[in-house]
Amino acid sequence: MALQTHTAPSPMAPIDFESIKSLTKTEARAVDQLIINELSSDVVLINQMGHYIVGNGGKRLRPMLLLLAAKALGEATDRHLILAAVIEFIHTATLLHDDVVDESDLRRGKESANAVWGNAASVLVGDYLYSRAFEMMVRTGNMRVMEILSKTTTLIAEGEVLQLLNCNNPETTETKYLEVISRKTAILFSAATRLGAVISGASQETEEGLAKYGQHLGIAFQLIDDALDYKANQDELGKNLGDDLAEGKPTLPLIHAIQNGSESDAKIVIDAIRNGKRELFNEVYAVVQRTQAIAYTEKRADEEAEKAIEALDVLPESDYKDALIQLAKFSVQRNY
Repeated sequence: MALQTHTAPSPMAPIDFESIKSLTKTEARAVDQLIINELSSDVVLINQMGHYIVGNGGKRLRPMLLLLAAKALGEATDRHLILAAVIEFIHTATLLHDDVVDESDLRRGKESANAVWGNAASVLVGDYLYSRAFEMMVRTGNMRVMEILSKTTTLIAEGEVLQLLNCNNPETTETKYLEVISRKTAILFSAATRLGAVISGASQETEEGLAKYGQHLGIAFQLIDDALDYKANQDELGKNLGDDLAEGKPTLPLIHAIQNGSESDAKIVIDAIRNGKRELFNEVYAVVQRTQAIAYTEKRADEEAEKAIEALDVLPESDYKDALIQLAKFSVQRNY
């Protein structure tokens, strides 16, 4: 897995995600068990929904980032394990709330929780997971941890509201779009890697470097997610193609298509965003292809992944640093 040069991620060199996961296999099992234990409640619906969502596949990428950061700086302690579970709980809560807001009926290829139990239950169980996460983080006895995670959840909520304000607005700029994904998605990646450093007692320089790595990685990850909505296999992606379009979300491929297409091309995309028209997907897809919007989005993702890799200069050489580099490359090569 040794790869230490700062070369741009290449589609010609596929990354073995499973080999990266294997570096934290023991700790990941402990985190999974902790998650199961912490989901225990005498309210049956919480148990059912919690296990359904947490057990519903997923890469466990955010907890893995925290564990890899910890091991790159020494070892993953019990406090690291607790915070890895906290990060996954916060992520899961955001998914529950997202699916309600977006009226999604698929999540990771299965029925979303709101499709199974309804919107009210999804919102309330999401609230429970947030509360549980904060209850767990208090156990670390570290005020800095609570400061980071409280700020993180605030920024996530702001990102959700900003995204809602941008919905059905074809005048959304790339800058505004990046502001949304920086808060809504990337900040939790950044918190995960930063917390790995904080609990390890790393220097301020190392903490900031790892936080930057997580932030740039999270942006790259979301950029590719938005590109996949117009190029992926639906079964691999685990959600309906065109969901973003149906929700009127002006993602980067659409923003680029409007700005670089002909007047008639731009009109098609503007109409689809303004009215959330999934039935226009094929027409919009054609415009996206004509304007090379996917290639542009992937290029921007590559740039973010490269910035993430450069931020890892604060770490000593190790298999765990190499794994973090490989994850940055994987984030822009994946097709799911």
